[in-house]
Amino acid sequence: MSDNENKDEPNPEDEKNFWVDRAKTGRAGCKKCKQKLETGALRIAKLAYNPFGAGKMKQWHHMDCILEVFKKQRPTTAKIETVDDMGGWDDLTPEDQEEVMSRFPESLRESNQNRDVPDRPEPSSKPNKKAKTPKKKSKDSDHDSQDEEPGPSTSKKSKVDSKSSVKKSKKEEKPGSPESERDAKLREKDNSFREFRKLCAEIAEISSYTGKTEAVKEFFQKGSGKVKFRGDLVLWTKLLLPGAVKRIYNLQSKQIVKLFSRLFGTDQDAMLESLEQGDVAETIRIFHEQSRKMKPAKKGNLSLQQVDSFLEDLSKMTKEDDQVYHFEQICPQCSSNDLKMIIRLIKHDLRINSGPKHILNAIHPDAYQAFQTSRDLESVVRKLGLGEDHDTSGEERTEEKSSSSKERNIALKLMTPVLPMLAEACKSVEQAMKKCPHGMYSEIKYDGERVQVHKQGNEFKYFSRSLKPVLDHKVRHFKDYLPKAFPHGKDLVLDSEILLVDKASDKPLPFGSLGKHKKDEFSDASVCLFVFDCIYFNGESLLDRPIRERKNILKENMQEIRHHVVLSEMEEIHQPEDLEGMMTKVFRQGLEGLVLKDIESIYKPGKRHWLKVKKDYLFGGSMADSADLVVLGAWYGTGNKGGMMSVFLMGCYDPDKKKWCTVTKVHGGHDDKTLERLQTELDMVKISKDATRVPDWLNCKKTMIPDFVARDPKAQPVWEIAGAEFTQAEIHTADGISIRFPRVTRIRDDKDWKTATNLPELKTLFKKSKETSDFTLKPNKRTKDTSPSPSSSRKTSESPPPAKKAKKEESPPPSASRKTSESRTLYHDPLSPLWSYQGSGLNPQSRTLYHDTLSPLWSYRGPALLPQRPHGDDDGVLSYVPDGAVVPNIQT
Repeated sequence: MSDNENKDEPNPEDEKNFWVDRAKTGRAGCKKCKQKLETGALRIAKLAYNPFGAGKMKQWHHMDCILEVFKKQRPTTAKIETVDDMGGWDDLTPEDQEEVMSRFPESLRESNQNRDVPDRPEPSSKPNKKAKTPKKKSKDSDHDSQDEEPGPSTSKKSKVDSKSSVKKSKKEEKPGSPESERDAKLREKDNSFREFRKLCAEIAEISSYTGKTEAVKEFFQKGSGKVKFRGDLVLWTKLLLPGAVKRIYNLQSKQIVKLFSRLFGTDQDAMLESLEQGDVAETIRIFHEQSRKMKPAKKGNLSLQQVDSFLEDLSKMTKEDDQVYHFEQICPQCSSNDLKMIIRLIKHDLRINSGPKHILNAIHPDAYQAFQTSRDLESVVRKLGLGEDHDTSGEERTEEKSSSSKERNIALKLMTPVLPMLAEACKSVEQAMKKCPHGMYSEIKYDGERVQVHKQGNEFKYFSRSLKPVLDHKVRHFKDYLPKAFPHGKDLVLDSEILLVDKASDKPLPFGSLGKHKKDEFSDASVCLFVFDCIYFNGESLLDRPIRERKNILKENMQEIRHHVVLSEMEEIHQPEDLEGMMTKVFRQGLEGLVLKDIESIYKPGKRHWLKVKKDYLFGGSMADSADLVVLGAWYGTGNKGGMMSVFLMGCYDPDKKKWCTVTKVHGGHDDKTLERLQTELDMVKISKDATRVPDWLNCKKTMIPDFVARDPKAQPVWEIAGAEFTQAEIHTADGISIRFPRVTRIRDDKDWKTATNLPELKTLFKKSKETSDFTLKPNKRTKDTSPSPSSSRKTSESPPPAKKAKKEESPPPSASRKTSESRTLYHDPLSPLWSYQGSGLNPQSRTLYHDTLSPLWSYRGPALLPQRPHGDDDGVLSYVPDGAVVPNIQT
C-alpha cells in the first residue's frame, strides 16, 4: 500500500472490536483460511492494532471462520456477545442481520430486539415520525439519511421502493428536523478530507485502470453513505486531479523540508537524509509524528473546502516566513496522514496512478474527451457530471440518459488551451502508407517550440505543448504581425511552431536558441511563427473539419509575413516513392524530420493520430546518434525508484586535460531487474550533491553534481547511449556536447574506459552528425524486412545476443554505396539487422565500415562481405569472406 492511511482507519465508534458488512471488491482475504472473500459475501472483521499508522485495521474473516476462531481463543479474549459489539450492524439489511444472527447463540438475537434503534421504514411507505432518536452511528452508518433504505439493496424492487420512499420523505422534510440535520451531516462527511484520503487509498490499491474508474464512479454516485453522493463534485474532481489545474506553490522538496524542520523543531539534515528515499510527503509524515513541538491531531476534521482554501492562499505566497506561518495555522488540525496528503497535493502527485481519463470517465463517458477540448474542468464537471445537470432524485444514470447527454458536448473555448493533437513514431514508409490510406500531407518537423495561439479581437494568448503560458519574450512581438497576417481573422486559434530564423539564410537556428540569453547572441535573427493548422476561425470550431479544409481556410485567410508569420512547408503525397524522396531531402538538409497527416483526418485533441518521421526511428533505431560513454555518477530516483540510483551521469575522458567530462544524464533504457543489479555492481561514493566533495578527476558544472560519484571512473562500465541527435548544452563539460533525448541502448561488456568514446572522438561524431548527409533511403530494389536491428532501442538487461549469421544462399540487395580507393563499391541493405553503430575509429579487423547512409560509423556483425563487379555492371553483388578475414583497402 502506498500510504499509511490505506488501511481502514478507526470509525466514529472507536470502542468497537468487530465490524460486519458485505465484501465490496473481492480483494480482501480471510485472516484464518487465507482464501479471498468473494464480492457480496457477508464477512466479519476483528479490529486490531495497525502497525502501519494511526488507528486500527480490519482483519476480515468468513462467517464460519470467525466462529472457529472464537471456539479456540482464550476465554478472556473479546468475542461477539451482542450486536452492539459490531460496527456496521445498522447498515445491514434485515435479511443480512437475520443471516448473521442465525450463526450465533440466541443471546445475539435478544440483544438486537432490545436495542434502542430507529424503526426501519417499510418500502414505499412514509417515514415513521415516531422513530426514536438514533444512537451515535458507526463509521459507515452515519452516512444514512432519512430518505434511504437501510443499506444499499441489490434487488430491482428495493431500488424502486427506495426511490418512492425518497420522494415522500423529501416532501415531509422540514428545516430544523432531525432528518435535515442528518442530511447536513452526510453532506459534511462527503466533503471531508478524511473521505478524500480514503478514496485515494482505495484507488491506489486497485491495479486495473477500469477498476480505479469504477471505484471513483461508485463513490460519486453513492457517497460515503453508500446511497447518494452529497459532496461538491467540482471540488472533489479538482483535488483528485491536482496536475490538471495546476497551482504554482514555489515549493520544491528541499524547501518543504526546510519549512517543516522549523515547524517541527527537528534536524533539517536528518529530514534531508529521509528525503533521499524519494518521497517528501512520507518524510513530513514521519517527522510530524515524531515532533514534540507540533504534535499531530489524533483525528483530522478538515473539510475539502478548508484544504482548497489553504492551497489557494499558499499559491499566492513567495516569502518563506509567510509560508511557515500559513502551515502553522493548519497543522494543529491535521493528523499526520492529513498533512501527508496536503504535501501530495502541493507536489501535484497523489500517488494513485490515475490521470484525467480515469477520474473523468467516472463522471461521464464523454467527460474526458470534453476536457481535452476545453481544458475547463469546472465547466466539464458541471455540464456532464453531477453538478448543475444532475438528477436530484438520486437515480442511477441509464444508457438512455448517457447517450442523450452526449449531445451536450463541451465546445472549444476561446482563450482556453486545447490539448494539442500529437504524433506517434513512424518507423517505415510502409507504415506511413498504411496509416494514411487517403494520401497525406507531409510537413517539415521544425525543431522549435510548439505554440497554440489564441486571438480574440485585440487580445492574444499563447500556450505551450503542456498548456502553460509561453514566456513573454518569445511571443510578445507577434501581436504586431498576426493582425496583418490574418486581416479578416477576428477570432482564431492556430497550431504552430516558433523558431529563431536567420534572416540572411532563411534557415532555422538550432533548438534552444529561443532562450532569453541565447537569442541575444543572434543579432541578425528573428522569432518566426510557422503555422501548420487552424482549429477555430471567426466563431466556428474547425475540430471536426478534415485537415484539407482547415488547410484551405489557412491559405485563403493568411498572408505570410517573411521572418515573422509563415506557413509550414508541406507536400501532398500519395506514392511511397514521393515520401522516400522527401525524407531523403529532409535528412540531407540536416532537418529534424517530417510530420505526416492523413488528408481526411480531423483534429482530435490529445490523440496520437499523426505520424512523425525522424532518423532515429528508422531502421530499428540504427540511425540514431550515439556514443559509448562511461558511468561517472548517479542520482536518487523519485516515486517507486526512490532510495535507489536510477538517474546516471554519463561522460567521456579528455586525454589532453587528463580529466573526465560530463556529456549527459540518462534515466531510460534499463529494466527493473537490471536497475536493481546496478545498485550493488556500481562502485559509488555518496557526496550528496556537495560541490566540496567532487573529486579532482571530474570536470563538472555545479548544476550537474550528482548524489554519487564513481570511486574509480576507469573501473566503471561502458554503456551505449543513443538519442535523437548530438546537441550543444553549456551545462556539460565535454566541449558543450550532449545528447538529446538520451537512452541506454546497450551495456557494452566488451568495452572498457580505454575503448569507450573519448572527447576527441566525441567532437568528431558531433561534427559528422551536423554535416549534410549524403545518402538515399531507396535501395535499388525494395525488400520487405521486419527483423529488428541489434542496436534498436530496447530495455537493457544483459549484453546483446550474438548476431544472426547471414545465409550464403541469400545475398542482400544492392543499396546506397561508397567508392573505395580501388574503385570497389561497398553495398549494404539499409534494413539489414547485421549493421550497428560502432562509435569509434575504423577497424578492418572487426569489419567496421563507414556507411554514408548510416552516418558516421557503423559495424557489420555478419561474415565479412566483398563486392564483385560482374561484367562491368554498376550494380554490385556481395560475396562472402570467412570470419576472421581482413577486408583490405577500406578507407573513410
